[in-house]
Amino acid sequence: MNIIIAGAGKVGATVAHHLAAEHHNITVVDISEDTLTRISNQLDVMCIKGSCASRTVLEDAGAEDADVVVAATSSDEINLLCGHTAKRLGVPYTVARVRNRDYLADLDNLRRDLGITKLINPESAAAMDISRMIRLPNAADVDTFAKGKAEIISFHVQPGDHMADQPLSHLATKIKNLPILFCAVERGAEVMIPNGSFVPQVGDKVYVAGTPSGVSQFFKVLGRHSHRVRSAFIIGGGRVTYYLLQQLEKLGIQCKVVEKNEARCRQLAEWFPHTLILHGDGTDPELLTEECMPASDVFIALTDRDEDNLIISLYAHQCGVHKIIAKSNRQNYSLIARSAGVESVVSPKLTTAYQILRMVRGIQNSKGSRMTALHHIANGQAEAMEFVVCSSTRNLGTPLKDLKLKNGVLIAGIVRGDQVIIPEGNSYLQVDDIVIVIAKDSGIVDLNDIYADSFGLRGAL
Repeated sequence: MNIIIAGAGKVGATVAHHLAAEHHNITVVDISEDTLTRISNQLDVMCIKGSCASRTVLEDAGAEDADVVVAATSSDEINLLCGHTAKRLGVPYTVARVRNRDYLADLDNLRRDLGITKLINPESAAAMDISRMIRLPNAADVDTFAKGKAEIISFHVQPGDHMADQPLSHLATKIKNLPILFCAVERGAEVMIPNGSFVPQVGDKVYVAGTPSGVSQFFKVLGRHSHRVRSAFIIGGGRVTYYLLQQLEKLGIQCKVVEKNEARCRQLAEWFPHTLILHGDGTDPELLTEECMPASDVFIALTDRDEDNLIISLYAHQCGVHKIIAKSNRQNYSLIARSAGVESVVSPKLTTAYQILRMVRGIQNSKGSRMTALHHIANGQAEAMEFVVCSSTRNLGTPLKDLKLKNGVLIAGIVRGDQVIIPEGNSYLQVDDIVIVIAKDSGIVDLNDIYADSFGLRGAL
């Protein structure tokens, strides 16, 4: 597909990286020559210097032949104008990043009036990710599917866990009977799709698919009881914090926010009168101690500096805070944080990139099984995808035990109406089912791509 990406900042560069890796024809537009030089040295893409709000620049970038235009500059207004102009030039699908809360108040009308296919707010999406992690504090990550009917969570195997050092097939009946499925394991740099003979080890990061109640019950059986989160300590009062406080206040969670900028403190205090807003430096250990940070149920680092988020999260970890969440848009920092004990890391730019990637794959597969969710797990080495089964899906009604899937592919869940089915040998697919698929290094576009006899497909395993 021919894709134009307007804006080569963190979000635009990440989107370009993922789409170029799937062999799309990418053109990047930006006003900075230095930025374009860096992008062209890193990726096999075409670069155009200029403002993406200009019709002439978009025409020079090939908008008349483009399938998708993604507007991801730092300006909402430029992104909206770019998307609108691209649509008038005949581009079928346009995406614009919009962060201003005033625009988002009437999102559907704005999208319709400007003819933009999709509007994306990275900070709002990151806040949703954080709220899910808070709901299940024993999990490192939580990804939802089928409108919350199913989810995939991850956790680390700890010393004393009775599931350690024994095959999954030997687990206690209490665990076997739960509506869950062990769907992936991360061990060091290796990612595996486990079967019944797989033996978990201490330190493994295990991914489990199941119903929300089944996952909660699993942690109870595992001996990891957790009380409902009642207090949150947040460093940084930016956009992610704004959207997160909207959700946490509704849940009745008492929040403290530390923010450096005095004017921003006044804004937050006006918007959230039930939240304690503190003007100060969130990296100051004395301030954190005075304000009883170690007694909080959850600590969340959301400053604009990934380095500060990492450092203060490590400090909170040393202070014994049970649940710690840090924002980091740099992949290498995320790896450092997790290796140091900060398991939950959110990245607004990656969340945005995955949303756009899902949309592009859906466009590629407009006549097949519709992809409705896409999450990267295991540090990006595997994907968790959600498809809606259609009449063109192969092997309908055939028991899973009679199917041959590609290596590294697993059907992790089937949602049929209000019923969540944990797959077993006699399970089968039928039209309108929602299917959750786990795949290593996939690039899967259609549900038919998961079968071993599929040929000529992108990203075949």
